Amino acid sequence: MRFLIDEDVDVRLLGVLRRLGHDAKRVPSGTQNGAVIRLAKETGRVLVTRDADFTDAVRYPPSRTAGIIHVDIHPPRLTPIASALKALLLAVPEDELAGKLFILDETGYSDFSSP
Repeated sequence: MRFLIDEDVDVRLLGVLRRLGHDAKRVPSGTQNGAVIRLAKETGRVLVTRDADFTDAVRYPPSRTAGIIHVDIHPPRLTPIASALKALLLAVPEDELAGKLFILDETGYSDFSSP
């Protein structure tokens, strides 16, 4: 699977995803939200972000993306983030991530996409 990791997510998540066999890239530092979502769309990557702006389905419709995963884990430590993301990836097939918004929290994940 192809991921785009926003600059607000622990950079070590790249290594975690790569060790799991995924293609993970980092958003260039200082990239504005509009450019982040365009990059995710143009490259067909699932966006992983802590930026709550991306949960606004009107401004950033997940249906037009390969998927958006919002990390809502506080404090944002690597171990709980990696665990929640691994659980999501084990439970949800790649084709079911496309066009959807998932929220990761301390208890796991939720699908916040419109039916």
